[in-house]
Amino acid sequence: MIGLIRGELLLKRPPSLVVDVSGIGYELEAPMSTFYDLPEVGVAVTLHTHFVVREDAQLLYGFTRVEQRDLFRSLLRVNGVGPRVGLAVLSGMTAEEFFQCITEDDTAMLTRVPGIGRKTAERLIVELRDKVTPIDSTAPIGASTGVSNAASPIRDAVSALVALGYKPADATRSIRAFEGQDLDCEQMIREALRGMATANR
Repeated sequence: MIGLIRGELLLKRPPSLVVDVSGIGYELEAPMSTFYDLPEVGVAVTLHTHFVVREDAQLLYGFTRVEQRDLFRSLLRVNGVGPRVGLAVLSGMTAEEFFQCITEDDTAMLTRVPGIGRKTAERLIVELRDKVTPIDSTAPIGASTGVSNAASPIRDAVSALVALGYKPADATRSIRAFEGQDLDCEQMIREALRGMATANR
């Protein structure tokens, strides 16, 4: 599995781009949300990637934000949704907007995405309602410097709660309550667990 590549951006021609990694040019496909974050050709770039192996091809998809890549992977797990539709979703809306469609049962908004009909939109809502997280980082990962930005304590705390079995929406709501309080990841998790335990009494 190729999870991340870092190198010089050689070509960007939506939906394709090429990154030179130590003399090897990796060709990737990416959503428009990633292209908006890319630096100029000739500048170093870091991309989170998803690797797909098919009988007739090996395909690499790139994303400037890990949330984009994670949502792309979640979309691919839904029956009837392939990479093309996944790229279309991420080109037409942010991860946060997609989460809002899911939580508000907004099939009308989803069907505006090419390749998504009403039945597919309904399937996305049913299958992803408790699986996608509303956190959508606003900063790309080292697009111009090639250096990944620091891990987000909020994102890590939410991921930890989800791993413990809490629904993404509940985990995010609990952790967001501590935003701006200068707490580290472990402190936010501890306080969130304490708060949820008190609320469930």
